[in-house]
Amino acid sequence: MRLRLVAALCVGGAMSITQLTSGTNVSRQAITKHLDVLAAAGLVRDLKVGRERLWEFEPKSLNEAQRSLELIAQQWDRALARLKVAVEK
Repeated sequence: MRLRLVAALCVGGAMSITQLTSGTNVSRQAITKHLDVLAAAGLVRDLKVGRERLWEFEPKSLNEAQRSLELIAQQWDRALARLKVAVEK
């Protein structure tokens, strides 16, 4: 469900709870709880527009995670290259 919410916000921009629950059997309360978890993880944020509360995707945290994963991948590549050299000797 959370992945579906993130995907919807990536494609549709800022959306209300009503828009996010449209076409699902999930309650507004359940969607709100999922959005709160995603907000705590820094993946979405809410905006107040008049009396309405809209939710939007926050790419900053995802970009930071991507950079961290790239660094880890580079470290693994170097470690595997050292292992290959050691095994081939």
